[in-house]
Amino acid sequence: MSHTFANYPSLAGKTVFITGGAGGIGAETVRAFAEQGAKVGFLDLNADAGLALLSELDGEHTFAQCDLRNIDEMNAAIGQLVEELGDADVLVNNAARDDRHDWREVTPDYWDERMATNIRHMFFAIQSVAPGMIAKGAGSIINIGSNSWWEAGAGFPAYATAKSAVHGLTRTMARELGDHRIRVNTVVPGWIMTQRQKDLWVTPEALAKQVDRQCLPDPIDPVHVARMVLFLASDDAAMCSAGNFMVEGGSI
Repeated sequence: MSHTFANYPSLAGKTVFITGGAGGIGAETVRAFAEQGAKVGFLDLNADAGLALLSELDGEHTFAQCDLRNIDEMNAAIGQLVEELGDADVLVNNAARDDRHDWREVTPDYWDERMATNIRHMFFAIQSVAPGMIAKGAGSIINIGSNSWWEAGAGFPAYATAKSAVHGLTRTMARELGDHRIRVNTVVPGWIMTQRQKDLWVTPEALAKQVDRQCLPDPIDPVHVARMVLFLASDDAAMCSAGNFMVEGGSI
């Protein structure tokens, strides 16, 4: 797949933090910012994948391993990124896991773990980086949502509930931080053809059904989500905040 994509001069030299950056949409987003000349710091539980990605990148970048379900651990990792790269200009709250589960078998502990995996860390990452953005007088926070609840998808009710909460978080924090010229937006991916999806859930029948639901007839690549994230981080999106930006081929 070849593309002729835009370059965003306003991203050159910016400091960008990305959660869940070692694989899938996150890794594609790390690469995209690095190609724009940004300084990228990314977090992930998978240290091997994170270090492998870091070794691919040219420029001033860093990786910190942490479990985002542990907020103290996450804050320490963000502190490491700040120490090495400076305060963030951009935060991409990407990390999530769409593990399938039967609603009849969900326990309170499993529900709480799903919230910790898919929504709780987003708020606390914002809480951690926002003071630095306030000091700079500007910033862009991009939360990654999901088409799952918009399309009334089944098979992961705790995940879908957490992802629906991303939009409430985005809109209230856009209001909280807007006076400091910090923009907060949600990117809504459709069914993105990451390696994890291909390994676990993509079948010819399931993919055909999803593509038929879309207005556009092609599967969606992680790079398409990364490009929307770049736009929202750039000065081109200077007056975009509290919004939903769909990358789902017209399925919603």
